[in-house]
Amino acid sequence: MNTPVEASHKHPHSSEHDHQKCVSEALDTAEHLCVVRGVQLTPIRHQVLELIWDSHKAVKAYELLDRIKPLKDGAKPATIYRALDFLIEQGLIHRVESLNAFVGCSSSGHQHEQLLLICKHCNEVEERPATEVMQALSQELERAGFVVHSKAIEVRGICVKCAAQHDDQD
Repeated sequence: MNTPVEASHKHPHSSEHDHQKCVSEALDTAEHLCVVRGVQLTPIRHQVLELIWDSHKAVKAYELLDRIKPLKDGAKPATIYRALDFLIEQGLIHRVESLNAFVGCSSSGHQHEQLLLICKHCNEVEERPATEVMQALSQELERAGFVVHSKAIEVRGICVKCAAQHDDQD
């Protein structure tokens, strides 16, 4: 299933990237998927998702709590963690394990493996399909007889935008 986010999602560092459209499509896709799946995208879940999509940077749970408190008086860590668990379960966000943070999923419409490119300068996270990499990894895991429960690869480095800024400073 191609979702609107997938169809128009441009590289976050591209000059063609319209982030407002990106956010709007991600939220529309989330609402659609929740209706189709018969699950509730409650106002707090929607707010947490919207805050995560505020940028392509990974955001920590306590940062979300600090940002949601002015919107929802009495929000507690458990409120945020329950919303995050739901959003992960529905495939609307990804947990970035190495940062203990969360980022919006640009391919929410289907189950998929993740290659996350994490910029060590600006902390933006780009999700890539990397089909050949994931196929090679699956073959290696199969040869090892390893039973996989989930698969994500996180690669830290420097994104195109930050690399270009660094080149400009030389």
